[in-house]
Amino acid sequence: MSDDTPIATVRWERGDAVFTDGRYPRAHQWMFDGLTVPGSSSPAVVRLPLSKADAVDPEEALAASLSACHMLFVLDFARRGGFCIDVYEDKVMAAFGKTERGKTWISRIALNPAIVFSGDKTPTAEDVAALHDKAHDECFVANSLRSEVVITPSFTIA
Repeated sequence: MSDDTPIATVRWERGDAVFTDGRYPRAHQWMFDGLTVPGSSSPAVVRLPLSKADAVDPEEALAASLSACHMLFVLDFARRGGFCIDVYEDKVMAAFGKTERGKTWISRIALNPAIVFSGDKTPTAEDVAALHDKAHDECFVANSLRSEVVITPSFTIA
C-alpha cells in the first residue's frame, strides 16, 4: 500500500433530491477491488429514510475493520504455533463517547472472538490469550486507533 494508490473509492450522488434543505440521501457506495458495498450514515445518527438501515455505516466499518485485522493475525499466529482453527466468529461492539473538546468519537471497541480449535495440538487458555495479545500488538488497524480496544475471547475444542 502506498500514498499514491487508492485502496477504496467512496461515491455519493445527489440524484433529484434538494441538497440545501438537508433532506438528501446519505446512501452511497464503497468500492474495493471490483466489489461494491452499500454504505450510509447510521440511522442512529441521521434518521430514516435519509439513512439506509441495510447499508454499512462508517462506525460499523471501523469496528469490523479492526476485528478483521485482529482475526487475520490470530489465524496466522495460530497456524505458526501449530494450532488448527475451524471457526472464528467475532461479535464486535462499539461505544461512543465525548472527547475533551466535547466531540463525539468511538471511544471503545470490544472484540468478542469465539474460536473453535481442532486437531492434535490443543491450546490452553494461556495460549489463546497470547495469540490475542500478539495479534492486537501487530494489528495495523489497532495501531492506528486511540480508542480503547477490549478483547474478550472464548474458545472451544472440536
